[in-house]
Amino acid sequence: MKRLTQWLAAPVLAAASTLAFAQAKEIRIAHVYDKTGVLEAYAKQTHTGLMMGLEYATGGKMEVLGRKIVVIEKDSQFKPDVGKAQLAAAYGDDKVDLAIGPTGSGVALAMLPVAEEYKKILLVEPAVADSITGDKWNRYIFRTGRSSSQDAISNAVAAGKPNTSIATLAQDYAFGRDGVKAFKDALAGTGAQVVHEEYAPVATNDFTAPAERLFNALKDRPGRKVIFIIWAGGGGNPFKIAELNPGRFGIEIVTGGNILPALAAYKALPGMEGATYYYYEIPQNPVNKWLVAEHYSRFKSPPDFFTAGGMAAGIAVVEALKKARSTDTEKLIAAMEGLSFDTPKGRMTFRKEDHQAMQSMYHFKIRVDPGLAWAVPVLVREIKPEEMKVPIRNKR
Repeated sequence: MKRLTQWLAAPVLAAASTLAFAQAKEIRIAHVYDKTGVLEAYAKQTHTGLMMGLEYATGGKMEVLGRKIVVIEKDSQFKPDVGKAQLAAAYGDDKVDLAIGPTGSGVALAMLPVAEEYKKILLVEPAVADSITGDKWNRYIFRTGRSSSQDAISNAVAAGKPNTSIATLAQDYAFGRDGVKAFKDALAGTGAQVVHEEYAPVATNDFTAPAERLFNALKDRPGRKVIFIIWAGGGGNPFKIAELNPGRFGIEIVTGGNILPALAAYKALPGMEGATYYYYEIPQNPVNKWLVAEHYSRFKSPPDFFTAGGMAAGIAVVEALKKARSTDTEKLIAAMEGLSFDTPKGRMTFRKEDHQAMQSMYHFKIRVDPGLAWAVPVLVREIKPEEMKVPIRNKR
């Protein structure tokens, strides 16, 4: 009987051994992102871009170092506790080699300690808060997404002019508050100053009261008067404050770039200036040319803001694996510090000190094209990485 049991068990053990060997041969990547929640549109773009980036960087093979790339999706639901649990499950149960994500800054901040606990890389894309590569950073964190400081420094080019009073409108969570802080820092020495800060809940729909406070803070100020808006997600439309006619007080609106559906609201603001992370017609390079052509071919639409970011993350991972010739975390860290790689935005480089990807941003001016559903951010000039003195805020 014992010999029969052993004989019956043999195929099961062999199958388990084969599965374990197959998994060991795979390169397993978790994409932990806010697949549901207010940032759902951003998250879906990021995942599309990630898969296209992996495809592009591997020449369509979806393998590197002779090993198949397997992407495991996990939904963080725009909830910090869920994101933290999902990342722990990816590292612990799914045995992933590294992880990418999430979308929201609050979720990202909850996930950072998990990467440190498991001693595995978390490549942050596209969460923006400075603290991710700042005081909450650890050595296992890299970021292809732009930081609040990169947003702020580039937008200060548009708003930071002498004799300018600025009031800010931002969402009341990490993205908004870090963004305003970074923007204020970036304005130093420009002759502009922030005279009022207004924070509203993420899902705000009625902006009448915040608009009144913003107008009151600016209307009697001398010189140029600006409302700078930092907003993200599928909640309300803060640009509805333009319907309340801030122009009657000589107040103009300035903001950064956004996804194409959100750019529809910019059509009410022709001539508005700001700075953006990406718009598909701006970068002129082979990677972006491929992305635009392939995205049109597959989806009958241009790639968007976060599609480019997801693609950058996918390319970064493949280039890091090639350089490290291993999935070992320490070898990957050594390979990624100072790594330069081509993206739809051009060349990015992971800064050694905090693993932030240094990258170009784009100063734009809004043009209205009646044939498009969205406003067009026309390039004024490229703001190159070496022009942006992004502070090193970590405690390394």
